[in-house]
Amino acid sequence: MEDDILTIEEVASYLRVSERTVYDWAQKGEIPSGKIGTVWRFKKSEIEKWVNERLSSSTKSSSDIVVQIKNILSPERIVFMNHQTKHDSLVQLAQNLATAPQVKDAKELEVEILKREELMSTSIGRGLAIPHVRLSSVTDLVMSVGISKCDIIDFQPIDETPVRVMFMIGAAFNQHSYYLKTLSHLSTKLREPDLYKKLLDAQSPMEAYNLLIQ
Repeated sequence: MEDDILTIEEVASYLRVSERTVYDWAQKGEIPSGKIGTVWRFKKSEIEKWVNERLSSSTKSSSDIVVQIKNILSPERIVFMNHQTKHDSLVQLAQNLATAPQVKDAKELEVEILKREELMSTSIGRGLAIPHVRLSSVTDLVMSVGISKCDIIDFQPIDETPVRVMFMIGAAFNQHSYYLKTLSHLSTKLREPDLYKKLLDAQSPMEAYNLLIQ
């Protein structure tokens, strides 16, 4: 329903940000919200309007923001993994992402990625997860991709399909519009028929990279 009432947790999941971020926005009056007693509540229709307004009022309008995978990913930031736990998988991928020049604090990235995952699983179903953070120590949006040779068993996937492919995104705090647009672009891209299977079958980072930039 258009006027569904959402909790902080549901808004965080909808916007793909942390619950702390939503709470801070509500406290500062930066997001349409109301309190029932001591609990924050949000109207879905107002949140959708707020997101659209923020995207259109950014330096570039949402229609002007063009996400190109080749601008945020390179072959050396595609890694093949063999971990069964999300902790070990996230750590390996965070360490890889930290090799990008846009990431200035490798430890902070790793800590915040793990903290974000504890707050709420970043699995989006179909064997995919998109762990993501915005940090002051990241100067520009950048991504790493992890392809696991085995099922990652503890991601709490929403459809019971074990995660095998992870897209990890780090972005600067002031890149909200680009950040949301990238998440949307990835979600659309990953619906392409057979892309998931082709990534699992890829024999090299370059082969996976070429699949993603098509």
